[in-house]
Amino acid sequence: MEKRILKPVQVGNMTLRNRIMFPPLTTGYEERDGSIGERSLKFYERLARGGVSYIVIGDVAPVRTASPTPKLFDDSQIPAFRRLADALHAHGSRLALQIFHPEYDVQGAGCLITGSQMARRAAGEAKAAGNEEEFRKQSDEAERLAGEARAKLRHDMQHFVNEASREQLAEIRESIAACALRAQTAGADAVEVHGDRLIGSLCSGLLNRRTDEYGGSFGNRVRYALEVVKAIREAAPSLAIEYKLPLITVNKDGSLRGKGGLLEEEAVAFAKLLEEAGVDMIQVAQANHTGNMGDTIPPMGDVPCNWTLPAAKRVKETVNIPVATVGRVITVEAGEQILADGAADIIGYGRSLLTDPDIAVKTERGECIRECLNCNKGCVDAVQNRRYISCVLNAENGDEATIFLKPVERVKKVAVAGGGIAGLEAARVAAKRGHKVTLFEKTGRTGGQIHLAAVPPRKSEILRAIEYYEKILPALGVEIKLHTEPSAAELNDSDIVLVAVGAHNMQLPVPAVNSNIVSSWDVLAGAEVSGSCVVLGGGLVGTETAEYLAVKGHEVTIVEMTDQIAAGETGTVLPLIRKNFKEHHVTEYVSTKVKEIRDNVLYAENMTVGSTITIPADTIINALGSKKNVFDESGLTVPVKYIGDCAGERTADIASAIRSAYHAANEI
Repeated sequence: MEKRILKPVQVGNMTLRNRIMFPPLTTGYEERDGSIGERSLKFYERLARGGVSYIVIGDVAPVRTASPTPKLFDDSQIPAFRRLADALHAHGSRLALQIFHPEYDVQGAGCLITGSQMARRAAGEAKAAGNEEEFRKQSDEAERLAGEARAKLRHDMQHFVNEASREQLAEIRESIAACALRAQTAGADAVEVHGDRLIGSLCSGLLNRRTDEYGGSFGNRVRYALEVVKAIREAAPSLAIEYKLPLITVNKDGSLRGKGGLLEEEAVAFAKLLEEAGVDMIQVAQANHTGNMGDTIPPMGDVPCNWTLPAAKRVKETVNIPVATVGRVITVEAGEQILADGAADIIGYGRSLLTDPDIAVKTERGECIRECLNCNKGCVDAVQNRRYISCVLNAENGDEATIFLKPVERVKKVAVAGGGIAGLEAARVAAKRGHKVTLFEKTGRTGGQIHLAAVPPRKSEILRAIEYYEKILPALGVEIKLHTEPSAAELNDSDIVLVAVGAHNMQLPVPAVNSNIVSSWDVLAGAEVSGSCVVLGGGLVGTETAEYLAVKGHEVTIVEMTDQIAAGETGTVLPLIRKNFKEHHVTEYVSTKVKEIRDNVLYAENMTVGSTITIPADTIINALGSKKNVFDESGLTVPVKYIGDCAGERTADIASAIRSAYHAANEI
C-alpha cells in the first residue's frame, strides 16, 4: 500500500506530488548581496532531486537590509530566483519564498550604516593623503554613526512594533506585495507570509502595546497580517499563499515559550480568518522572539517530538485548507502517523532533510534513511553564529556543488580497522561507491564513543547515528567482524586500509597520590561512583559527565583551566546544562589550574588572582580530554589512511570524524 506521505495534495492552484516539505530555514548559503548563487542553487536542487515536493526559501527580504538572508527587493534580482525556480521545477518540486520584514526600522538603520561606511571610506582616503585631522574627524564620525545604528537595532528589536507609524507599516506592506509580484515573475509557485518577526509581533498580545487600529483587541492585532495577505493576493494573484502561523506554547513549568505570534485559542481563531482572507495553506509553528533559537528549533531531549502538533490538529479541524506541521518530526513513520490521525496534511522535515535529502525517494524505494539527531551543532548553532549551516552527519551538506560520491574507477578490497563513527562512515561511503568492504571491530559492538555520548541527560537520541549504520551496512554488503583485531596478513589481503582506531581518555598530567580517580569514559560506561565528585576538566565531556552525576544525586564540583565551562557547546544546549547545574547546585571553578592531587584533595590555583584553592572529594573524575590511539603498522604492505580521532594530533568531534572518513573513502 502506498504510504500517505507519498500521496499528492492540492494547495491552492498548485499540486504537491507528496506531503514532504522543506520548511523555511536560514542557511547562510546566499551570496553576500543576498542573491541566489551556486551554493544555494545546488543545495535546493539537491533537495528537489531527493523528491521534496515543496521547498520554502527562508527569510526573503523585500527591502535592502544588512541581514544575511536572501533578498528580492529589486527587479535585477529576479533572474537568479528564476534560475532557482527552473531548477526545482525540472525535478517536479514547487518553490515558495518566505517573505519577511525584520522587526526594526530597516530604512533608518540602513541610513546610519551607510553613513558610517561612507565616513570610514573618507577616513581611509584622508589617511592616504596624509591629512591626519580629517582622518580623525571621519573616523570619529564613522564610529558615532555605527554606534547609533547598533543602539537603534537593539532598541527597535523590542519596540519597533509599537513605534512604527501607519505610514511605515503601509510602506512595508507595499514592499511585501511588490516582492510577491517579483516572486511570481521569477516563476515561484507560492509565497509564505512570515507570520513571526514584525507581523507576529503585531499579532502578539505580549509584544503589541499599540493604541491605534493595529493594537489592543485580537481583531486589531491581526488586522495588519490580514492586510498583508490581501495585498499579496492583489499583487500576485497566480501565487498560492501559505501563512506561517506562530504559536506561543506553554512549557512544563507553566512559563510561555515564545512571544511573537498567538496563544493557542487565538491562533485557532486566526486560522479561520486567514482561510477567509484567501490563504491556501497554514503552517503551524513555534513562535520566536525569545532570544534563544533553541526555543524555536529545540535540541534533542528538550521537548517532545512535534510538540506543536496538538495545536496544528485543532487548526486543521477548524479550516478546510491544508495544514502543515513542523518541529522535531524526525522519522517517516512519525509523519505517516500524523497523516493517518488527520492531525496535519503536510510534514515539514527541516533538519532531517539536511541529514538526508533523499527522504522521499528512499521512502518510495524502501531504503534506509539517515535520521537527524537534533543535536543543533552544525545547523542551528551555525545560524546563531552567522555561519552557513551544515549537518554533522552529512559531509555533502552545504557543498553539494563540489562534494558528492565519485564513480569507482576500479573495484577494490577495502579494510576498515575500527567500528566507531569514522569507521562506519568510511565503510558506508566505500561500499556505496561499489568497493568490497570489510570492517574490523575489536569489541562486541560498533559505535565506539557514541555509546558514551548517549549517556548524559537528553543525549540518548544520538544513538540514531549508530542505528543507521547497523541497518545500511549489511544492505550495502559490508562484512562486519566483531571481537576482531585484524592481523597484518588479514589487512594485507585488501588493497587499502582505512584506520579508525579512535582515542582514549588521556592520563592526568599532574601528580596524584593515594586518591580515588576514575576517568570520565569509565563513569559514562557505568563505573560505580560514590560520594561527592570533582570533575577535572570543563570541556564538553567533562560538562556532560558533571551533569550526569549531578542528576544522579551526587554533590558535584567542576574545575576548568580556561575561563568558561563548555566553551564548545551549542548555544541552544548550553542553557539546558546551565539550568541543570543550577537546580543541582553544581559548583564551578574556572580559570583554575590543578597543581597536585593528594589524599582525595585537589590543590589548585586560581590563575586570575593567584589564590590557592583546596577541593576535597570522595571521587575525582578525569575529564581532561582524549588522546589518539596508536595503530601498529608493522608488517603492512598495503597503503594506510588514518581517519577520525586517530588521524591528527587533536582528536575529532563527530562532524570532523564523519568528514575525514567520507573524503578518505571517496578518494579510493
